[in-house]
Amino acid sequence: MLDLTPDRGSLDPIEIASRDEIQALQLSRLKWSLAHAYENVGHYRRAFDEAGVHPGDLKTLADLARFPFTAKDDLRQNYPFGMFAVPREQVSRVHASSGTTGKPTVVGYTAEDIGVWSDLMARSIRASGGRPGHIVHVAYGYGLFTGGLGAHYGAERLGCTVVPVSGGMTERQVQLIQDFRPDIIMVTPSYMLAILDAFRAQGADPAQTSLKVGIFGAEPWTESVRQEVQAAFDMHAVDIYGLSEVMGPGVANECVETKDGLHIWEDHFYPEIVDPATGEVLPDGEMGELVFTSLTKQAMPVVRYRTRDLTRLLPGTARSLRRMEKITGRSDDMIILRGVNVFPTQIEELVLAIDGLSPHYLIELTREGRMDSMKVVVEARAGAAGSDARRAAAERLSAQVKDRIGISVAVAVEEPGTVERSMGKAKRVVDLRPRG
Repeated sequence: MLDLTPDRGSLDPIEIASRDEIQALQLSRLKWSLAHAYENVGHYRRAFDEAGVHPGDLKTLADLARFPFTAKDDLRQNYPFGMFAVPREQVSRVHASSGTTGKPTVVGYTAEDIGVWSDLMARSIRASGGRPGHIVHVAYGYGLFTGGLGAHYGAERLGCTVVPVSGGMTERQVQLIQDFRPDIIMVTPSYMLAILDAFRAQGADPAQTSLKVGIFGAEPWTESVRQEVQAAFDMHAVDIYGLSEVMGPGVANECVETKDGLHIWEDHFYPEIVDPATGEVLPDGEMGELVFTSLTKQAMPVVRYRTRDLTRLLPGTARSLRRMEKITGRSDDMIILRGVNVFPTQIEELVLAIDGLSPHYLIELTREGRMDSMKVVVEARAGAAGSDARRAAAERLSAQVKDRIGISVAVAVEEPGTVERSMGKAKRVVDLRPRG
């Protein structure tokens, strides 16, 4: 793989500023953001008043802990535009979640918000190894999902050539990668694995492509996936983080030279880690739920937004800005099986550690009587699809889950092509348990 370490002279000054400078900027911007939310969003005025706090009470960064949290349900209850802090006529763009668990969560952006987002995505692509003039193949979905347009605007802002492919049509993705010779691909990690399968199915060598960097986000992924993709394509695999409610992709990004966690763009987002059960703020280094307060958003500021993503904060390395570890799971996606906490990423690590198993899997949850049960359905690789090999792999995975996680699960190793492929975010857990 190429050495894509950026020239430090090309970095934004805040990326290499002192911690004192960063925190002074955060405090100034945080005071503005709290006042902006309180004065212009009815929800925040009511929430602050009920909690007995006022924006003027913020004297230090630690004082933010006195302010109330914002949850996804707050956005749904103010659907569609009740969380906007500017007149709707000043909103240049609207994005929204899929709404699979209720009303969609709607977010808005002023023209200046779009500019900041573009700048931060450009910063993220540069941190990943992107340079002006690179061709960027965008396979994130376009539309109300923030991934495609966020990547698109950021790549253009950096001075790249954008190929706006969007998701789906996997064989065409392979053809365009071979024909257009992009330097960078931006895509969900699960769909990148589907693209890898398509290369192999066509007899094409992925290591011979022009790709230098893959920027993967929108879902948790593991070091095992990183190693598989890097080895197959002979390219860097870099993590990007974001969520629509806070901005979209580009809230944090790994640096290609270290790949040791995602540097948060702290000049625009103030992070906290809290205990998921109590809401207590935890010190840097402790695992908990990630919470963000926006520092510069005009159309839709967010105050202490509970992401439900589980990680921890660490000191900066390649940049002065603090890092967050790769997301290990979500507090609301956590599976509690017979008293044991299980995350899909734990299962994925074990799947990918076994020769003969592919990265395509599902976790099925069922209930027999009063007992919850888990079944892992995973595909065999093409060279290990015989019945004896599949049976041996299933026994090994079941034993590994029991030994490493401490639960007994059923495992079904199916023939290649059995598990439905994701064209975007992977759906890893199918909950078949009766409700109520």
